[in-house]
Amino acid sequence: MLVGKKILLIIAGGIAAYKSLELIRRLRDQGASVIPVMTQSAKEFVTPMSVSALAGHAVHQDLFDLTTEAEMGHIQLSRSADLIVVAPATADLMSKMATGQANDLASTLLLATDKPVLIAPAMNVRMWNHSATQRNIATLQADGIRFVGPNDGDMACGEFGPGRMAEPAEIIDSIHRQFAQGPLKDMRIVVTSGPTHEPIDPVRYIANRSSGAQGTAIAAALRDLGASVTFVTGPADIPPPAGVKVVRVQSAQQMLEATQAALPAEVAIFAAAVADWRVTSASGSKIKKIDGALPTLSLAENPDILATVSQLSNGRPRLVVGFAAETDNVVENAVAKRKRKGCDWIVANDVSPETGIMGGQENQVILVTDDGTEAWPRMSKNETARELAKRIAATLV
Repeated sequence: MLVGKKILLIIAGGIAAYKSLELIRRLRDQGASVIPVMTQSAKEFVTPMSVSALAGHAVHQDLFDLTTEAEMGHIQLSRSADLIVVAPATADLMSKMATGQANDLASTLLLATDKPVLIAPAMNVRMWNHSATQRNIATLQADGIRFVGPNDGDMACGEFGPGRMAEPAEIIDSIHRQFAQGPLKDMRIVVTSGPTHEPIDPVRYIANRSSGAQGTAIAAALRDLGASVTFVTGPADIPPPAGVKVVRVQSAQQMLEATQAALPAEVAIFAAAVADWRVTSASGSKIKKIDGALPTLSLAENPDILATVSQLSNGRPRLVVGFAAETDNVVENAVAKRKRKGCDWIVANDVSPETGIMGGQENQVILVTDDGTEAWPRMSKNETARELAKRIAATLV
């Protein structure tokens, strides 16, 4: 709950501004006080009357409001809240923030504040990927501005890719983390999850059986302890948790590249079930079935993501955790894997069909470290994730 918290919500001009109405409602449901600010362009998408009615406060719109400016109202407004949230944050407003402009009420508040700022970007995919926007993002992150989203998805303009504003529930989760004082607060952690799909042709692929449930639970548990989590996921059955940065991939090579892009980080956890092999030359068209003739598939070994990160000479995370899904000699294979890969911990489990673990709701793991092996009792995957997150916090803090 956010009882007693005062949120200054800045709504910029973009089609995603309609989500701000739901965000206001959810914030108030959790006990927060919402003070709304709208840019001039925001009023083209949602009305001040709607925003004011939901917030229960008058909407602040103009920098030169004579009623408040005699008392330097914009300075007071910028510092009276516990947190400033910008949703949606347009490319234009982010540019103003990065370059220190103050030519309207929203940009002036953001420049004058001494409070933490959380932004939820929303823009066209090409605008998000533009080098100017990426420079602004780097500047804002260096200035301590926190981001939630954007997500991948269909755009109002008809294009697809990163740029969709995070959903209100995701923003709420990020706000909770902002106020949380967990032991992993602000610590950067990378978690991989789900399977990878290695194409054979446009309709067939090689994959491992993985729902992504355990990796998703781990990312959520780390988030709840205050960590800033980058969640690199293959095409999993389980949706990613809210309040983390989600990077979606298909193949092992894409997962490796996304993991490397997420570094540096204090911790890297490799819960993904990465396919060991790929077809060397995937067909661009469907391979037709011909009676009496079997296709010949030439396989190549996929990159070893766990070993690659574990053996980095520069920028290696302080703690690297791998997973070992085994059907035979679980402990022996896990101990050997930890030594071979060079990681710090291995979380091993028996995924034989009779255990019901692969694709199920429970897990039973053995933690392998320098100190030896420790068998954990069978419990839900959420409980397993919380225990692992607790161990990580105890090790690093």
